[in-house]
Amino acid sequence: MSRRRRRGEAEDKADIDLTPMLDVVFIMLIFFIVTASFVNELGINVNKPDVPENQPPPPDNQKADILVQVSGNNDIYMDGRRVDVRSVRSIIARMYAENPKASVIVKADINSDAGTYVAIADAARSANVSQISLVPDES
Repeated sequence: MSRRRRRGEAEDKADIDLTPMLDVVFIMLIFFIVTASFVNELGINVNKPDVPENQPPPPDNQKADILVQVSGNNDIYMDGRRVDVRSVRSIIARMYAENPKASVIVKADINSDAGTYVAIADAARSANVSQISLVPDES
């Protein structure tokens, strides 16, 4: 019987108090939460150029640039008519052959997808046009 008591007393003495260790862990947790910086990146900021109200007309020896309009639901318009994205390259190539000094201007609605602009820019590059500009249509 005395052996059982000794064993029970030894087990009671072997208990480790974890309270100070938990206090240190919680203090370290609070320290890291307070000192951590949380970065909230929502998107890419784009600097839009200011467009002057009164633009000078193009010189007589140069025709107007090739204008491609993109609506909010990604419809593409050239020369006032709706065109398919697959035919954009051939139309740009024809218009560029008529005026080799022209550049392609993509006037895209704010709600249009970037993929539509990329498809138009790729079509213009495949038609050997190197000057491609994106103009936001805020109206």
